[in-house]
Amino acid sequence: MSKTTTGTALVSFENLSVRFEQEGNAVDAVRNISFDIPEGQTLALVGESGSGKSVTALSLLRLLPYPRASHPSGRILYRNEDLLQAEEPRLRAIRGDRIGVIFQEPMTSLNPLHTIEKQIGETLLLHKGLKGPEARRRILELLTLVGIPQPASRLGSYPHELSGGQRQRVMIAMALANEPELLVADEPTTALDVTIQEQILELLARLQKQLGMAILLITHDLNIVRRHAHRVCVMYRGEIVEQADTAQLFASPQHDYTQRLLDAEPSGEPVQATERAPAIVETDDLRVWFPIRRGLLKRVHGYIKAVDGVSLQLPRGQTLGVVGESGSGKTTLGMALLRLIQSRGRIEFDGQPIDGLNQKAVKPLRRQMQVVFQDPYGSLSPRMPVAAIIAEGLQVHGIGRDAAERDSLIVTALKEVGLDPDSRHRYPHEFSGGQRQRIAIARALVLKPRLIILDEPTSALDRTVQKQIVELLRDLQRRHDLSYIFISHDLAVVRALSHQLLVMKQGEIVEQGHAREIFANPKNRYTQELLAAAFG
Repeated sequence: MSKTTTGTALVSFENLSVRFEQEGNAVDAVRNISFDIPEGQTLALVGESGSGKSVTALSLLRLLPYPRASHPSGRILYRNEDLLQAEEPRLRAIRGDRIGVIFQEPMTSLNPLHTIEKQIGETLLLHKGLKGPEARRRILELLTLVGIPQPASRLGSYPHELSGGQRQRVMIAMALANEPELLVADEPTTALDVTIQEQILELLARLQKQLGMAILLITHDLNIVRRHAHRVCVMYRGEIVEQADTAQLFASPQHDYTQRLLDAEPSGEPVQATERAPAIVETDDLRVWFPIRRGLLKRVHGYIKAVDGVSLQLPRGQTLGVVGESGSGKTTLGMALLRLIQSRGRIEFDGQPIDGLNQKAVKPLRRQMQVVFQDPYGSLSPRMPVAAIIAEGLQVHGIGRDAAERDSLIVTALKEVGLDPDSRHRYPHEFSGGQRQRIAIARALVLKPRLIILDEPTSALDRTVQKQIVELLRDLQRRHDLSYIFISHDLAVVRALSHQLLVMKQGEIVEQGHAREIFANPKNRYTQELLAAAFG
C-alpha cells in the first residue's frame, strides 16, 4: 500500500518486513509495511492481537530477539538515519533518550527490586550524567509532571506499593526523562480504569504539546484512537491494509477489515428478562473490612473498608453490572458473594441464607455459583489439557457415572461455547486469548450453574473478540436462564449485557438501578465522570 506523508516525517518505515526463524520454520510476522510518523503528531497503529503492531514498534529500536528475528526487506529511517544498520552504541544512545518507550504492563517492565527513584535515576545517569541532588530534583520534576501526588514521599516506593495508574505514570516519567522526540506507547492504558485511562491520555496530549514530541500509539481501543490520534494505520496479518487521517478513516473506512473493526463495538440489548422474577442473590448491609495491624503486638489500628454496607438484589435470569475504579471493591464484593472471603451482613442465594454457613455446608452450592476470572491464562492450569481442566468440577461434585459420561458432558460444554470438541486434548497455551476465555466459560458452564460471576472477563481481549464473547454470554443466558454478575471497567460491554447497574466507589454504592436509566441519565457525579470518560 502506498504511504501518505503528513507534515515533516520524524521516522519513516519503508517496506519493512520482519521474519522469525524457529526450528527451521520461517514466519513472516510483518510484510512490506510503509508509513511515516510526522513530527509533533500522534500516529495510531491499530489491529487485533497478532497483527504485527508490537513487532513493528520493537523493530524501531531493534528490541526483537535477534538473531531469531530478521528483516528480509526494508528500512527504518530516523531523521534519515537507517536504524536497522546502526551500530549498537548508536542505538543505546537513541534508546530512552531520543526515543522513549512505554510498555504495556508496567508491573513486569519495572524492576520489583529497585525503588522508583533508582529506576528513573538510571536513565538520567546513563544519558545525561545526572546524579545526586541534581538527579533527585529532575526526578521530582518528572513525577510532578505526570501527576503523582506527593512525589517526594514516593521516591523510596517499590512498584508493588503503587496502584496500576501510578505505575503507568512512573513508566511515562521514565520514558519522558530525557525529553524524547518520539514516544512509543504500546497499549499504555489497556488494564486501567476508564477515568485513569482518560487522565493518562490527556497527560500524554498535554506533554506532546508542551515538548513537541511525536507519539506512536499502539492500541486496539478505537475510542482512544478517535479522540487522540492525528492519523491511523490499520494492520491485519502483518500488513497495513489502510491508512488515513483519523477523521477520514472513521467517517469513510475503505477496507473490509477496517469496517469490521469499527463495527466491533459491543452493542445490542440485554436478553429479554422475565418480569417480577424472584431474586437469585440478595444482600443486606454486606461488609468486608480488612484490619490494619501495627506495632510489635500487631494490634488493630483501623480497617480498610473494601466493601462497606452494600445491599443489592439480582432477579433470576438477569445481569447485574458492577462498575467502578480499581480499589472500589468490585472484585471483593464478588468473592464475598461466593463465600470465598469472610464478610458480615446477610447474603441469600435463591432464597436460602448462606452467610452463616460453614465451608462444608457451602460446598454443595458451589455447583450453582460459578466464577470466570479476568485472566484465563492465569486461571487455567498450564500442565493440564482442556478436558482435564473442565472435568475437575465434575469430579469434585460427583457428576457423571464414569469417564465416558463426563467426556460427553465436556464435549457438549465446548460445543456450547463455540469450540471444536477435538481441541479438548490440547493445552491452554495452544489457544488464543479469546479461546482460553471460552474454555473458562465452558468450565463454569459444564456444572449447569444458576449464577456466574464474571470478573473482568473481556478486559484483555481485542474488540472483535470482546463482541464475540458478549454475544456468547447473551446466547447462553437466553438458553439456560442464567444470572450474571458482570464486574468490569469497560462500560460499553456492561451496557450491552446488563439489566441492572451498580456503581461502586471506595467500597460503597454511589448509584444503582436499571442499567438503561443510569446510562441515559446518571444522577451521581462520579457515575457521570465514568460515563464521560468511557463515551466522551
